[in-house]
Amino acid sequence: MTLTRRELLVALAVAGAGLATGCRGDGSTDPAPTTVPTTDPSSVPPTTPAPRGPDDPTRLRIDGVVADGLTVPWGLAFLDAGQALVTERDTARVVKVGGGNATTIGEVPDVDTDSGEGGLLGIVLVPGGDAVIVYLTSPDDNRIVRMSYDGRRLGRPQVLLDGIPRAFNHNGGRLVIGPDRMLYASTGDAGERDRAQDVDSPSGKVLRMTLDGRAAEDNPFGNRVWSYGHRNVEGLAFDAQGRLWAAEFGDQTTDELNLVERGGNYGWPQTEGPTDERGLVGPKAWWSTDDASPAGVGVAYGTAYVAALRGQCVWAVPLSGADAGRPRRRLGDAGLGRVRNAVPAPDGSLWVTTSNTDGRGEPGADDDRILRVVVG
Repeated sequence: MTLTRRELLVALAVAGAGLATGCRGDGSTDPAPTTVPTTDPSSVPPTTPAPRGPDDPTRLRIDGVVADGLTVPWGLAFLDAGQALVTERDTARVVKVGGGNATTIGEVPDVDTDSGEGGLLGIVLVPGGDAVIVYLTSPDDNRIVRMSYDGRRLGRPQVLLDGIPRAFNHNGGRLVIGPDRMLYASTGDAGERDRAQDVDSPSGKVLRMTLDGRAAEDNPFGNRVWSYGHRNVEGLAFDAQGRLWAAEFGDQTTDELNLVERGGNYGWPQTEGPTDERGLVGPKAWWSTDDASPAGVGVAYGTAYVAALRGQCVWAVPLSGADAGRPRRRLGDAGLGRVRNAVPAPDGSLWVTTSNTDGRGEPGADDDRILRVVVG
């Protein structure tokens, strides 16, 4: 068959496009190397060259104090490389920290600040930066609300979702926006363990919804539930390939790091820790409850950084695709006390927050603190 000049040019253009996208001949493409710390792969422009990652991403070193004198800092949302918004669980304040300053930008109304593990919990910055979404415990329930943000002050709350059962313990509370621009929220079983297996209840779940609170159309059960069978998830983070990782409190024996799957059943209350029971999803890494009590989790450099309250450290867990390697205990000899969060910062460091003023720790003169931690 003889090709015309136009057909030949088209064929050459198609072949060149295949080479440019890394086609291997089997319909797949080579993934980009994981070197940039981020919880949202879409935030990295494809034309920006990725910096070289650290030689050992499990090695951590404290580099200084970002802020101190805080009261149970719980959620953290970065504004830029040097500033972040932080929620204080027991005061209902949102504080802007960075540059040696800590400024209150608003106090969220209707927060029950005497509700045990509840209060003002997770926070995310909406794409565009003109609003935040927070998770809070009200006198009646746990709820998710949205507030405008003009760079200086917060506006009035708009309820996106209410009616999430609350209790003294197991309120969940973590929020993260995925690469699909959906809002993911973790909830606890609120002390009623059987609710975790009821896919019509928001308790003991990871929820997935639009940024205005509606159930995502492709959710597995026709509501906001994304995964179920959770006891109390207080850590959520995406890796650079768009996989969602969750840190979960166990009961009497085993804490967990889970890879969250659409429609997955994580076994609570039937199981805790590793399981081969049919139909259940087991953890990728686990600890004794004395060694961890995992709260926040951040992912960067192919590593999950799990903040440990009772363990008083950060666990660095190497990730390989959908698998997790041996956890390494880090910063355990730094005298931090209870550690609530380990969040990758835009400059490549981690911001690690303590939780010694939460009624279960022994606060020092400067607690609670946010520390800048160098990776590698």
